[in-house]
Amino acid sequence: QVQLLESGGGLVQAGGSLRLSCAASGRTFSTYAMGWFRQAPGKEREFVAAISWTGASSVYADSVKGRFTISRDNAKNTVYLQMNSLKSEDTANYYCAAQSRPGVGSNSRRISEYNAWGQGTQVTVSS
Repeated sequence: QVQLLESGGGLVQAGGSLRLSCAASGRTFSTYAMGWFRQAPGKEREFVAAISWTGASSVYADSVKGRFTISRDNAKNTVYLQMNSLKSEDTANYYCAAQSRPGVGSNSRRISEYNAWGQGTQVTVSS
């Protein structure tokens, strides 16, 4: 079993940047893909980005492509989400999650592909 702990959320003005971190413990971090999701009040949880176990492959939601970058440091058991050019619609609670497989693809967008979740970190973008 893997435990995940997000950090780095906060309040930022539109156009600003934040970097989220997710520290993993338990199951060997370098053997599975990781993802970021977000959930705004009154909305369903939605896919943001995912990265393969080596970090060589990644996928993004269209709404964040070109603005957000997912990365990982397997030596530190940590996955990151660099968020630039933030918009008010990016306001949400952001969750990291661990997949049950090492690679990423279209399935990485599905919540059912993930078997461990963090508690979330709040990102608020003011306009």
